[in-house]
Amino acid sequence: MPAGCSVVVDIGKTVAKLSLWSSEGSLLEVRHRPNARISADAYLALDAAGIENWLVETLRELAWKYPISTVIPVAHGAAAAILRGGKLACAPVDYESPIPAATRARYDSQRDAFSITGSPALPHGLNLGAQLAWLEEIMPEALAADARIVPWPQYWAWLLSGVTACEVTSLGCHSDLWNPVANRFSPLAEARGWSRQFAPLRRADEILGTLRPEWAARTGVPPSAKVLCGVHDSNAALNAVRGFTGVEGREFTVVSTGTWFVAMRASPSKGAVSALPERRDCLFNVDWHGRPVPSARFMGGREIEILADSGGRSIDIAADQTRLVSAVEEVVRGEAAVLPTHVAGVGPYPRAGGRWLGEPADADTRLAAISLYVALVTDAALDLIGARERVIVEGRFVRATLFLRALATLRRDCEILASPADDGVPFGALRLAHPELRRRGPLEAVTPLELDLEAYKADWRARADSLQEASDR
Repeated sequence: MPAGCSVVVDIGKTVAKLSLWSSEGSLLEVRHRPNARISADAYLALDAAGIENWLVETLRELAWKYPISTVIPVAHGAAAAILRGGKLACAPVDYESPIPAATRARYDSQRDAFSITGSPALPHGLNLGAQLAWLEEIMPEALAADARIVPWPQYWAWLLSGVTACEVTSLGCHSDLWNPVANRFSPLAEARGWSRQFAPLRRADEILGTLRPEWAARTGVPPSAKVLCGVHDSNAALNAVRGFTGVEGREFTVVSTGTWFVAMRASPSKGAVSALPERRDCLFNVDWHGRPVPSARFMGGREIEILADSGGRSIDIAADQTRLVSAVEEVVRGEAAVLPTHVAGVGPYPRAGGRWLGEPADADTRLAAISLYVALVTDAALDLIGARERVIVEGRFVRATLFLRALATLRRDCEILASPADDGVPFGALRLAHPELRRRGPLEAVTPLELDLEAYKADWRARADSLQEASDR
């Protein structure tokens, strides 16, 4: 039986995942749970209770088989929990819940400049500050003076350890609440009083405490198990890539793929926050060391679901390689194309009305067109942050071979590399507890297609730019 196992609790937007790791970095067990939003009367909420019940059951299942010594929480951004009297003051807001236009207009008039926060103005509750402003209007008691605000990863850390904390990767994720250059709360957060209500700042790798006795009783995990502060999921993916030999200290960009495709440029030289194009969903994330990371993103996994008409099921765009390569040649010859954007308000073309051109009837050709579309949007996002030299793709869609090969074809001046596993988020979180761990196996070089995509790319970008400009008029 392995000694000193670690559990990573990864609460993604679409899927919650629990993975169990040996101290040597071997993945021992993994469990998944699809997440659903719930109604909280005035808004859509995250299913905190449902995830908690699943977490208890899963830990109970594994605790009798393995000696669990460490728990590390990870979660998506643009989410927070408000605590009062040792419990949730209200259900955590789902960032896709619409915020009334009048509320949003009042909030937008108070937002700090992009040059201060690196946070673009985003729809719904994707700016965490907008969620807090809305909650103050509809349930002011939730944010009374004694309330404690904790980001979503630290909610799970608090639930397990009883210790409240906050941490810079979630605060620095398009929240409007953090100044990444000054490494402090934003003027907006200070003026609204929220900075005083956030729990104390801790490092992602800090041990907050040990498992609460009641959680030990519910799960069978030893009460001596340590609970770390935890980290934002995209930054965990970045930390995983830094675990490959020869990567740290060099120019590289990570593309983390899942519900969101997030491109993060880890450059030895940093530009000014204001150098990024705010209106194209570029932002500065903050890594767990507190360093600004130029980033661009779009909702790639969600767009794939919409375009493939999956009914919310996970889509495998890594179907038979031979069939799809043949099909993508048909896409280019027939000038079929997917134009952005199919999740409004985000991505490099946030206001362009997405549509098909020459929509294929054949399933393989349709899948090939979707794969090519995702590669084109990823390529545009990489250009926006000045990605160069090497691009490393990790996450759920790392097995989508046509997407990877199309991206390599579009960016022949870059080395496109794929992580050999799709467990970057939990492995990056594991490295918080075991920073000495290194990735086993090399990054895999991606071979471009034997296909010239330059004319197709130029035509696609011209059409995408036209759609964006039309919406701006």
